[in-house]
Amino acid sequence: MASIGFIGLGNMGGHMAHNLIKAGHSLKAFDLFDAAVETAVSRGATAAATAADAATDVDVLITMLPAGKHVRSVYVENDALIDVVNPGTLIIDSSTIDVQSARDVIANATAKGIDMIDAPVSGGVGGAEAGTLTFMCGGSDKAYARAKPFLDIMGKNVFHAGAGGNGQAAKICNNMLLGICMIGTSEAFNLADKLGLDAQTFFDISSTASGQNWSMTSYCPAPGPIPTSPANNDYQPGFAVDMMLKDLRLAQEAARSVDAATPLGKDSEEIYGKLSDDGHGGLDFSGVIKMLAGKL
Repeated sequence: MASIGFIGLGNMGGHMAHNLIKAGHSLKAFDLFDAAVETAVSRGATAAATAADAATDVDVLITMLPAGKHVRSVYVENDALIDVVNPGTLIIDSSTIDVQSARDVIANATAKGIDMIDAPVSGGVGGAEAGTLTFMCGGSDKAYARAKPFLDIMGKNVFHAGAGGNGQAAKICNNMLLGICMIGTSEAFNLADKLGLDAQTFFDISSTASGQNWSMTSYCPAPGPIPTSPANNDYQPGFAVDMMLKDLRLAQEAARSVDAATPLGKDSEEIYGKLSDDGHGGLDFSGVIKMLAGKL
């Protein structure tokens, strides 16, 4: 069994850490919020006094942080954990951040002989708790091979997307597509409703026709057709509007950096931005259907 340092025990990280503990690994936990650490300790972790403490004398260091500036701060700036970890420590950063920050930090680690991958996740809090997340990984073949046994504990689908930063590229491209599809699906259900076609009937037809997509068949924004979708729980997340907006903004930042045309991605960012600005950032992202229908 491995010794693991885990930094970032929020809604996602806390469950991911718990699954590693349940698999028999020893875990040192650190978070800026004491309650998150206390929860991890109650599940079998040891509390780390600082980020550096969590990174010291461990086989694997995993981070789950809010943004690129936090990842840079922890690894190469204020905490400089790349200078703290043992040379043989494997680093897995599962934060969703900008591609360039991921590439810069991994390059810094590689220059010091440390194996590191970016491994952002998809699957939400439910997937983190159930251990069914999808990991999209960027890094060397060696680093990925070392990381995969640990990722397999926390996830169901683990993909190697290529060099460092490619995990972030895969994540933001996927979520940009998801945001676009959810808005399109919501528009279609709204139009169907206004034309006198009830949601279940439209679902039964479109879900078996050319309009079929994941936002419809697994996460339907209209109440009724999919019992487990947030639409049937007053649009409680799920995957919050503000989280989708974060990913759409990262996608637009990346698109500008490589001069890629993403007009629908841009429109989606603006739509979710308005939803957030209007005070609905905590709503599930499928709740965009309510804004489009004039019900917010």
